[in-house]
Amino acid sequence: MSRREVVVTGRGVISSIGEGAAAFAEGLLGRRSGVADGVAACTAFDPERYMTAKEARRSDRFTQLALAAAAQAAEEAGLPGGIEPERLGVLVGTGVGGLGTMERECRAWIDGGDRAVSPQFVPMMMPNAAAGMVAMKLGARGPGLSVSSACATGAHAIGEATRMIERGEADAVVAGGTEAGITGLCLAAFRSMGALSREGVSRPFDSERDGFVMGEGAGVLVLEAAEHGRARGAAVHGRIAGYGASSDAHHITQPDPEGRGAASAMRAALQDAGAQPADAGYVNAHGTSTPYNDRVETAAIHAVWNGGSPPVSSTKSQIGHLLGAAGAVEALAALIALERSVLPPTLNYEHPDPDCDLDYVPDGPREAPGIELAISSSFGFGGQNACLAVARA
Repeated sequence: MSRREVVVTGRGVISSIGEGAAAFAEGLLGRRSGVADGVAACTAFDPERYMTAKEARRSDRFTQLALAAAAQAAEEAGLPGGIEPERLGVLVGTGVGGLGTMERECRAWIDGGDRAVSPQFVPMMMPNAAAGMVAMKLGARGPGLSVSSACATGAHAIGEATRMIERGEADAVVAGGTEAGITGLCLAAFRSMGALSREGVSRPFDSERDGFVMGEGAGVLVLEAAEHGRARGAAVHGRIAGYGASSDAHHITQPDPEGRGAASAMRAALQDAGAQPADAGYVNAHGTSTPYNDRVETAAIHAVWNGGSPPVSSTKSQIGHLLGAAGAVEALAALIALERSVLPPTLNYEHPDPDCDLDYVPDGPREAPGIELAISSSFGFGGQNACLAVARA
């Protein structure tokens, strides 16, 4: 039995450089930076454009961001029209969930005791709240869940949703990642680890990189069986051609020093797509701007391409690190690169590092005529890796 082809029929994104796929693309290819005062916040985001005031009050920001991105994607795909509710799934993940709500309610409990805790605390902070709210908004009664694999969450969500469709468990799945990690506790935690940039600048692969910049946002795609999408006349914006996942089994925060897990996930995605490394014309790297991780990722890319790597860029240089949303938003960036045949740049890349010796598109955006396939890589704490092979429609 042949595998079902999975296509993208809807795209939604909330980011610090634009809301909606078109605005996001213009921001990416226009070299726009969403970083200000050391973070990449979605300062223009108004949740009440996408939900009622009551829904907004009863939702953590990570759920608000997901609902907004899902609404955009659903509108572009024409959901739920033409899809049986029982055949429409939702898989939206997060790395840290409702951390803002957690912080506020912990303060309330310490200051005021049990009676000070909101009855909305649990449904606001639980990691599957976003997936549940999206399903309610769309009337989706198919498989619904959240996944969490730290900074690989968004890619895992899209990959696992692809598998659902391939296995015939759903005809369409609303899939992606969301994160609202710009909170005092979250920033303090990553700062304490030495993971955040002291200068508040994201410089992936640059020799003067000193850590990542925290971002926030959400990326959601409507994935659909190709024959189903064609039958209802949906426009197609690309294909999820392959998915690969792996574990480092090495360290809870540091990647395998030789990048073996990352390389394994990239090879698996290419194999799943029936492609050879030379078929990929672009890699949207995890590229966090941390000294160790960028060096390891470069080694992993060398291991897969054996000296013949295609151009690589990190869009975290523009939108910061979105943790659990990163993989989904970056998959969308790769789809945009394919659709427009233009590669997004790596901002702030000025000083080459001899240990990071790939073509990082510092002069981008760069024309890429004929590009048909791209890899989007995501690597999470816990040593969990997910890579997507995305293809032109």
